Amino acid sequence: QVQLVESGGGLVQPGGSLRLSCAASGSIFRVNTMGWYRQVPGKERELVATITSGATTNYADSVKGRFTISRDSAKNTVYLQMSSLKPEDTAVYYCNAKIINWSRYEYDYWGQGTQVTVSS
Repeated sequence: QVQLVESGGGLVQPGGSLRLSCAASGSIFRVNTMGWYRQVPGKERELVATITSGATTNYADSVKGRFTISRDSAKNTVYLQMSSLKPEDTAVYYCNAKIINWSRYEYDYWGQGTQVTVSS
């Protein structure tokens, strides 16, 4: 069993900052790519940012220059530092991780989601 536990969402004013965290725990041999996605009601879930085990990052155009993804591999934790937040960043943010278990199979895991609301 593997769990992804997210934290750090909340309400912030436009222009403000928030930091999301997501920790993976359980039957883990290795964590490969980790990432953040977001979803608003009525729309598909979209990629925000990903980071590989080698620390290569990828960002959606809409967040480049404002968001920074990072990871602490020793803690199996991924972070999303969000700055200069805009109302259009309001969404439920989901953590994702591609995890290899002790049987050497890779599975895709999702966190439970954390609400980020940008509003004055």
